[in-house]
Amino acid sequence: MTGWGTDEKAIISVLGHRNAVQRKQIRLAYEDLYQEDLIKRLESELSGDFEKAVYRWILDPADRDAVLANVAIKKLSPDHHVIVEISCTRSPEELLAVRRAYQARYKHSLEEDVAAHTKGDTRKLLVALVSAFRYDGEEINTRVANSEAKILHEAVKDKEFNHEEIIRILSTRSKMQLMATFNRYRDDHGTTITKNLEGDSGDEFLKTLRTTIRCLNDPKKYFEKVLRNSIRRVGTDEDALTRVIVTRAEKDLKDIKELYYKRNSVPLDQAVAKDTAGDYKALLLTLLGKED
Repeated sequence: MTGWGTDEKAIISVLGHRNAVQRKQIRLAYEDLYQEDLIKRLESELSGDFEKAVYRWILDPADRDAVLANVAIKKLSPDHHVIVEISCTRSPEELLAVRRAYQARYKHSLEEDVAAHTKGDTRKLLVALVSAFRYDGEEINTRVANSEAKILHEAVKDKEFNHEEIIRILSTRSKMQLMATFNRYRDDHGTTITKNLEGDSGDEFLKTLRTTIRCLNDPKKYFEKVLRNSIRRVGTDEDALTRVIVTRAEKDLKDIKELYYKRNSVPLDQAVAKDTAGDYKALLLTLLGKED
């Protein structure tokens, strides 16, 4: 980054191949050597989608989620699905770390900001989800799964989608317990709960509810769909594309790539390469494990 222009390829080859711990060490060493914040320097040197992707990638995972959540909440029409994604696909400990990072960065709690920028049933659901600290083990209670599948079915049948029991079940039960409940629902009624929740596409609460169930039940399948939609639409949705690749690169991106190929018969890196350009494309392909 010294002298004329920036060597983007060097930035990609150094940062794109380092894990979160190593990236943090590089940030600290950079500050030590040059008395300058590496993130701020990168922000001033880079621009556009590439800058945004590098910025998202270099942050600590919890800090990155805090930034993603804040950007999602503060939009004119908030991106509720990003809040759901963060609260339902991260582990309980990870979500706790995000809430800590959010407070440190914004001097507010994530819960209060979510509450301040949402209303009605959507607020009730989202505040419950971001405040959750679920049990994270394997133990499940079959009796509870049976009775709660019944409660969910009754509420859905009566179109009481905002029933407080739905919000209680989705925001307090462990993911393994919820999977057992959703499987029970499917076995008893021959269809998934998300299929039964397909209604008015303009209903924001219903949409948020469906996203919640999909994130809790099968996050990889959910992320594959986000990627598919981000690439398929007229004009790529770079925000969604960057968010999924950057946040899943050190988690389950390999599985998501396999799912994507199964579903679309095109490798994900090929689809990304076709829809992106320049340094932004080079960084995403590096994170996908496929350099040009």
